Amino acid sequence: MTFKPVIWYPIALVLSVINLAGAGFAAAQAEPWHAGIHATLALAFGLWAQRLRQGPGEGELPARLEALEAEVSNLRQELSETQERLDFAERLLAQGPEPRRVGPQG
Repeated sequence: MTFKPVIWYPIALVLSVINLAGAGFAAAQAEPWHAGIHATLALAFGLWAQRLRQGPGEGELPARLEALEAEVSNLRQELSETQERLDFAERLLAQGPEPRRVGPQG
């Protein structure tokens, strides 16, 4: 299962709004610690929602692209070596069996 920002963005946004409303209710009840906790959670969920909306970091995408290019280069090298081995095996099979030679017996 992959992490999908498209799904998590609205969830983070809703959690931020709910905690902001909770901070208002807690402040109305004269509970400063309770209101502060809700305000902190609202801020944290809001920042998370903003981060999800921005997408991957600027430095992250080129690094991933470079890693993919290196992997493709390795795969091409392995494929080339495999093709050379296959060609060699085909040439050996095309020659057929060599006749046995009997050398001088001393």
